[in-house]
Amino acid sequence: MKYTHNQITFMQYIFLIHGVQLGVGLLTLPRELAEKAGTDGWISLIIGWLFSTLASLIIIQVMKNYPNGTIIDLVTHYFGKWIGKIAAFIFALYFAFLGSIVFIREGLFIQFWVLPQTDLFILLFLLSIPSYMIVRNNITILGRYAELVFFMTTWMLFFYFSPLKEAHWLHLLPIIKEGWKPILTAAKTTIFSFLGFEIAFFLYPFLQNKQKASLGIVIANTLTLAVYIIVTIVAFAFYSPDEITQYKEPTINLLKIVEFRFLERLEIVFLSLYVFVISTTVLPLFFATVFCTTHLFGNQDHSKYVVWLLLLNLVYVFFLPQSFGRNTQLQKGVEPISLIIGYAFPLCLWGYLWLYSRIKKGGS
Repeated sequence: MKYTHNQITFMQYIFLIHGVQLGVGLLTLPRELAEKAGTDGWISLIIGWLFSTLASLIIIQVMKNYPNGTIIDLVTHYFGKWIGKIAAFIFALYFAFLGSIVFIREGLFIQFWVLPQTDLFILLFLLSIPSYMIVRNNITILGRYAELVFFMTTWMLFFYFSPLKEAHWLHLLPIIKEGWKPILTAAKTTIFSFLGFEIAFFLYPFLQNKQKASLGIVIANTLTLAVYIIVTIVAFAFYSPDEITQYKEPTINLLKIVEFRFLERLEIVFLSLYVFVISTTVLPLFFATVFCTTHLFGNQDHSKYVVWLLLLNLVYVFFLPQSFGRNTQLQKGVEPISLIIGYAFPLCLWGYLWLYSRIKKGGS
């Protein structure tokens, strides 16, 4: 019952999970899908959504075994104090690594598209100030922030309907032109794009109405699918199958053709606002990191760990020059770990808890 004083609503729960999933992956997703599955990549998105939704529902089933605690409390309850500490350490490391990768990539995008003359260290230092102001608070504040950003930025998706005036729908035909193998290969990319739902391990005890947890996580996954599939299909219909692979971030390049009498360079305005969307990925990951750290050291105040986390990121960027190539390498390095934590771990834990409850009932 220790988490009842910092609760989140059903809507905040949905937008927190959806925000963590969206992130920077959307900017390059159409190209990555086109490289692997051509214009059939949108089918891979649906397969990725299916797997992520199944894994999400398993997480909720796992958390029902210990509804008033996070995954760390659950592991401690069933496996003991030291295993709980090890779990806290692994989750802290995982979320810190993942959050830092997205945080640095956010800075790289701003530098490349908006402020090319500004040093990356300065950009990340400036981003660290509002990040600290939000993450040092409780999960309720973070939930309100995710809700605000969702309603503040949803209208941006409508800009992607403008290029449809020059779309060539024949680019999408024939469907399944190269068979199922490329589609299933690209499905692996989409599975990683949906990662972020594992934050539910930490959101569950804070949710006011836990009976809606399964419905909420399905809605969050579906919202993410809707955004991915709209942007991907528009990009596939606008660019030819070969042309789309030449753009590093086709999601931004698409907006270069959209012009208004009162506004030029829409892509710059878009990216400036999209920084808020990326922050809904970074901030919950940073919060989960410091949450695990406080559990690891037995403290209650997590604000000082936020300072250390942001300082470590700045020191890392200061001493090691960053690039998109280095960032992509780190991202690929963490992908197998994400696969284990997001998909394999919930399935194994759910199997163990099911067996445990059966044996316990049989014994009694």
